[in-house]
Amino acid sequence: MLGELYNFPEGTMAIGRLDEHSEGLLLLTMDGKTSESLRSKKVEKEYFVQMDGSITKNAIEKLRGGLMINVKGEDYQTQPCLVELIDPPTLPDRAKKIRDERHGPTSWVSITLTEGKFRQVRKMTAAVGFPTLRLVRVRIGAVKLGDMKPEQVLEVEQFGLGYS
Repeated sequence: MLGELYNFPEGTMAIGRLDEHSEGLLLLTMDGKTSESLRSKKVEKEYFVQMDGSITKNAIEKLRGGLMINVKGEDYQTQPCLVELIDPPTLPDRAKKIRDERHGPTSWVSITLTEGKFRQVRKMTAAVGFPTLRLVRVRIGAVKLGDMKPEQVLEVEQFGLGYS
């Protein structure tokens, strides 16, 4: 699949993953230690999340404090995280439109985690009553998506990743 985007060297692996409905920053490496370090709980991952409805202060507080979600059929208590209400970000248009203003209001938040369970952000927003409509990973450690375009590839020096 990675080979469809670019001619990466053999042995290139993704650090973490994005499901087919998510967008954003994806780091690649050929070094297993780098991959493990960046997937650790020492490294922050930041997401911009568009949710269905006008999110409440109460829901933001619940997200910040951690809450119970289901992971692989088991209850899982998420760790406290950073959650901030944000203005709609400037992002590239999606190939497949989600919906428009005729369907009601939406909210955008920035969620910064140090963990990464399967579909965790989507499960968290649904648990507080505001399902995710669009999910964009904008930062891993010190590496930011910035104004990169979909399918754009940039080489990042290891010392600039912001982990130890």
